[in-house]
Amino acid sequence: MNEKKTEEMEKYEKMTGKHAIWRGVITEGFKKWQRGEKIYDRFKERIALYVSKETKEDWQNFVRDSKYTSISKLIRDAVNNFIEKKIKVIEHENYNKGDQLRNLSDISYVLKEALTSIKGFSQLLIENYKEELNEEIILKIKEIFDKSIFLENKINESLEYSYISKSQYDILLIEDDISTIKLLKSFFERKGYSCKGVISGSKGLNELKRNIPRIILLDIILPDINGFDVCKIIKSNKIYQNIPIFLLTAVSSLKVEHFIKKAKVEGYISKPFDFSDFNSIFKYLN
Repeated sequence: MNEKKTEEMEKYEKMTGKHAIWRGVITEGFKKWQRGEKIYDRFKERIALYVSKETKEDWQNFVRDSKYTSISKLIRDAVNNFIEKKIKVIEHENYNKGDQLRNLSDISYVLKEALTSIKGFSQLLIENYKEELNEEIILKIKEIFDKSIFLENKINESLEYSYISKSQYDILLIEDDISTIKLLKSFFERKGYSCKGVISGSKGLNELKRNIPRIILLDIILPDINGFDVCKIIKSNKIYQNIPIFLLTAVSSLKVEHFIKKAKVEGYISKPFDFSDFNSIFKYLN
């Protein structure tokens, strides 16, 4: 039997933005409100329940003055806006590459650090407080967790993009460590050589389809394709087989030297390296 809405129910709905009757049945939220229990309005259900009253009030004030009604949307738009603006700066012909890339790397690191905390606390709430939180809150926390991973990937893509120059370059660096890419790019640019860095073997092979560098520096341990296999693919292609390749690796010298003889690779540089170790490649660039 369908219930009829009372004045008390109308008052509850006006105060909380919730339904007192849903599909003809009195809601649990209204029953709790009648018993004097604390009821969170729709906006407050979108933020963590374990924060201070002052923090919730600050959020309410922000919601009232802006279009954002969920933390996940705020974070998503903030990071997307950051990435969009930084990419425009990178593409601008007058921008200072060295300074801007350092700033982008530093800011991205801070963003990723914050996202790590968001992911971690979201996971803790899901694993440890699942029974205490209602289904709507759990779904929202899971959404925040998923969005954090998505945004982290977007930041990684932005970082990789920032290390790629659209003009022709001298050195293709295939290396999965962003800090090493940054270090070597700076070193080669001071020497007057342009360098492009990519973070996986597959991306390195795709880059060769767009531009042919004068020399390739190739890490052996990569996240997707083994560096040895990348080298074999390059050397078996008539278009690329004459590009000098130097392996950049922490793999044992004995194993590397055996491969060099077999694959006719020009040489290798061991990690950790000294900048003087790269003197042997400059003859290929002069």
